[in-house]
Amino acid sequence: MQNIMDTFRPVIHSLGFLAVALLAGLAFNAILWRIVRKITGRTRNVLDNAIVVHLTSPSRLIIPVVMVYLALPGISGGLPSRFAAALDNLLSALLTAAMAWLVISTLYIAEDFILSREDLKAADNLQARKIYTQIQVLKRILIALISILALAGILLHYEEFRRLGTSILASAGLAGLVVGLAAQRTLANLLAGFQIAITQPIRLDDVVVVEGEWGTIEEITLTYVVVRIWDLRRLVVPLSNFIEKPFENWTRTSADLLATVLIYADYSLPVEDLRDKLHLILSRSNYWDRKVERIHVTNASERTLEVRALMSAANSSDAWELRCEVREKLIAFLRQEHPECLPRLRTELHPLDLAALKLHQHLGPGSENP
Repeated sequence: MQNIMDTFRPVIHSLGFLAVALLAGLAFNAILWRIVRKITGRTRNVLDNAIVVHLTSPSRLIIPVVMVYLALPGISGGLPSRFAAALDNLLSALLTAAMAWLVISTLYIAEDFILSREDLKAADNLQARKIYTQIQVLKRILIALISILALAGILLHYEEFRRLGTSILASAGLAGLVVGLAAQRTLANLLAGFQIAITQPIRLDDVVVVEGEWGTIEEITLTYVVVRIWDLRRLVVPLSNFIEKPFENWTRTSADLLATVLIYADYSLPVEDLRDKLHLILSRSNYWDRKVERIHVTNASERTLEVRALMSAANSSDAWELRCEVREKLIAFLRQEHPECLPRLRTELHPLDLAALKLHQHLGPGSENP
């Protein structure tokens, strides 16, 4: 019995060291965050709140692992070499994962702090949308890179996985070519994500026309963009489409737009009356931003005049409502005040036909020749 106790005594001491290190790490983490919450509770700083929200969880792993790692000489001294090496590899892998988690949490803190200074709901939110887009895209790219590097670092701690990785790379051959071809589109989308984040052809909440659909940019991921269409459908478009194919961006430089309404009328239309009516309609409209107001005769066909009403609005939604309102009221004005100016089909009668028509009207409908 004494020999058995002597054999297991170093192991028991090592497990005791391990338990004490874990408990010390957990206790230190709890005390630390109690103090931090007490300090940050006195302020309303966005940075303080972001630190508490995003660093609490990773610290529960980082601090105990660091405590155990510091106590590793005392822990591994009583363990067999095989178990000591396994524990060392496990702690290194956990520390790598914990540090990656910490860096990712730091990215979230930076995101909250930067975006807290921007108001995406403001009327003129061009700068805010630009910042939002850059932060969202770059954050996702950095998280993907950090995760890949962390996974590679964890696998490097194990000899078995290093050998497996070497054998896979050595025997890749045709399989690597096939995988490379299959991943070509994905890599193109990733590179397109970098380009979009830098050059900003689109931003969150931009109004765009893509694939013949009008909508707003709702989400930008690493590989695709979600467009919220006006009827609440969602159009999912690969990122590379915004680099390789043309599309319309109605809010590229500013949110305000020029809206147009085309009216087709007879040549007898009094354009000045129509111009005065447009001014009256716009002055009473809630959608006009009072910047642009024009009436132009833009075309004259063999039958009608084409009159274009041009007006400005603060954003695309107001521009749509303004177009509908102006179109409806201008048509009502023509119908009520100038019905003779509505489009008509003119015909010219020969003098003999005109005389026959007058005779027919004089004799009445029952006067047809047998």
